[in-house]
Amino acid sequence: MKKLLTLTALGTILMASNAMAAGFHLREQSAAAQGNAFAGATAGAENNSYAYFNAAGLTRQKGTQINMGATYIVPRAEAGDVRDAAGQRQPDINNIVHAAWAPNGTISHQVDDKLTLGLSLNVPFGMITKYDQEWAGGDHGITSKVITSTFTPMAAYKLTDKLSVGAGLPIQYVKARLTNSALAGATDTSLKGDTVDVGYQLSAMYELSNDTRFGVNYRSEINHKLKGDISSPAPYGFLNQDISARLDTPAMLSFGAYHQINEKWAVMAEYQRVFWSSFDKLDIIGQDTTNPLQPGNGYLLSSTNEHWQDTNFFALGASYQIDNQWKLRLGWAYDQTAVKKQYRTPRIPDSDRIWYSVGLGYQYNENLSFDVAYTYIQAKDATVDLPTNAAAGQRGIYAEYSNSVKLFGLSMNYKF
Repeated sequence: MKKLLTLTALGTILMASNAMAAGFHLREQSAAAQGNAFAGATAGAENNSYAYFNAAGLTRQKGTQINMGATYIVPRAEAGDVRDAAGQRQPDINNIVHAAWAPNGTISHQVDDKLTLGLSLNVPFGMITKYDQEWAGGDHGITSKVITSTFTPMAAYKLTDKLSVGAGLPIQYVKARLTNSALAGATDTSLKGDTVDVGYQLSAMYELSNDTRFGVNYRSEINHKLKGDISSPAPYGFLNQDISARLDTPAMLSFGAYHQINEKWAVMAEYQRVFWSSFDKLDIIGQDTTNPLQPGNGYLLSSTNEHWQDTNFFALGASYQIDNQWKLRLGWAYDQTAVKKQYRTPRIPDSDRIWYSVGLGYQYNENLSFDVAYTYIQAKDATVDLPTNAAAGQRGIYAEYSNSVKLFGLSMNYKF
């Protein structure tokens, strides 16, 4: 039992680091902001989709507006030069991660000259990794899946002509599933669970002039306690029981700047600190009161220390107003990994990455506009080199990972 749960502790929510940002964070919440690689997202407030990055920016949105969008995520992750514990060459692994849609939407309503209310739907974390059933690193994970959705009621208030503040209450649902081939051939052993928990968002925006503004936004960590179960085939059916697992998604602090140079050109910049170091441990708690091999209720089955570190995100962008209807957006970003090289695993083949983005905005008429964006993310090559850990039932594995992501964003904004 200890062998299995030590293994599953690593994967309960670490699912899919080959995703779009460091760790398992999905930054893609606005097609307009994506066109600038999210540079200036905390200060841009070009439409209400930017409220995810700064709720205070809602005071710039007049009347009632609705924004609906989605990002089509096309990741590529390949494991080459795969070697087992004996150093023997094993087949390379392709298509570890698969394409998926991530939706987003925001509704805002200007109550009066001071107060604006909003509601957003976002998918801030998640992805899927899936290896072949027979791959050499199966002890370290086969399938990892996490799905999140977050509803955030928000309010923004204009304190002065220059200063606005905002707040939100993110209500986040998380569902996770993990499978591996632990315990010497007990394939398809799986762990699954879900939960709903709440955090908070605090924002401010200062408009130095009509052309220059600055934003700051803080999103709190959310303390999740997943409840689910472990299931395992014979002869390991004695493992089956209800479990709970604690996960804290990270806090994020962002600063953004936006400056309109002239009627044609605007420039923007962004810095974000993601406090992944709060993700320091994963505990698996058993709930079985009938198994004579494991008496008690609410006891610690496994505790795994993680070694994630806080990360930095830097972005620069520019926009060019082609004419009264078309706007071109460009952006570049650097995104640090949350995982140190010596602690990288097949579930988390994470590495630093560079973003290259381009986007187009189209103002169809006074009320209706569209945005599209394309991003290419190139991740540094990552090596996983894990020795055999007999106590955890894990055989050694070596692999060299090559990762990249293509993002296709689109959205529609309508003003009533």
